Amino acid sequence: MDKVILLAGTANPRLATAIAQQLNIPLGASVVERFPDGEISVELLESVRQKAVFIVQSTSPPVNDHLVELMVIVDACRRAAASRITAIVPYFGYARADKRHGWREPITASMVAEVLQTVGINHVVTLDLHTPQIEGFFHIPVDSLTAVPILCEALRHRLPSGFVVVSPDTGRVQMAIQYAQQLNSSVVVLLKHRKSSSETEVTCVVGDVSDRPCLIIDDMISTGGTIARSIEALLKAGAHPEMIIAATHGLFVKKARAQLSHPSVQAIFVTDTIAPKETDWQQLHVVSIAPLIAAAIQQFKTDDSINKVC
Repeated sequence: MDKVILLAGTANPRLATAIAQQLNIPLGASVVERFPDGEISVELLESVRQKAVFIVQSTSPPVNDHLVELMVIVDACRRAAASRITAIVPYFGYARADKRHGWREPITASMVAEVLQTVGINHVVTLDLHTPQIEGFFHIPVDSLTAVPILCEALRHRLPSGFVVVSPDTGRVQMAIQYAQQLNSSVVVLLKHRKSSSETEVTCVVGDVSDRPCLIIDDMISTGGTIARSIEALLKAGAHPEMIIAATHGLFVKKARAQLSHPSVQAIFVTDTIAPKETDWQQLHVVSIAPLIAAAIQQFKTDDSINKVC
């Protein structure tokens, strides 16, 4: 690994440190500062010339700040003659803006992909993209890993007997099937109608949840509104009041904790793709994806198949 440099942005330095420990290498020395007007300054404190650089930076809230910071670090590496720049973006912001809903709207996920390529990134590694077609917005290699196996291992001994895996909408059905296959369960799907960018309504429960505990899965939890509506719909359909929630990305913005503080919620499992802000939430369990990303970096360095770690 002597030709590898692992750099950390400020979005999730703890995750970057954990990845470095897994790889048994030190984090690359750099300084990221902000001027009083909010502009970002980056200085690399060691040479990256002709080295493979891996930059760990989720574009988590504040999304725009962390996105620009990633681009500035990449530009510094490119100008310092790095041989190859891989962006490790555990959480890819703007992923939900993957299509237009009207004639006068942007496809922001596509725009972000174009910008990241233009600034000099050669390869992107991310986890559980909101929609698979985002890979098609890039003209460089994209590896979307999944945290489902890691979360399943954490969940396996916490799930009550007879539980069912619940997909909160049709877009998460494939992910729900992955959970169900690994946990030996069945899948129930909720059909929902989106009233606005932050409010949804469950219109139908497809499958039998009568007197059964539920594992509600999703790729991300933002405000918690979708999960809260899902809980209400499941209880109304006769589900057992024993719910466990699992999601790869825990943003927990606005009043998410209040939304999820339902007496039926026994536990919430997320990964550390986003630095956890809640430190006193008894129901919240954070599972590290550092071993997964470190294994992927090892595969890249040996030119081996990424399928071995997915």
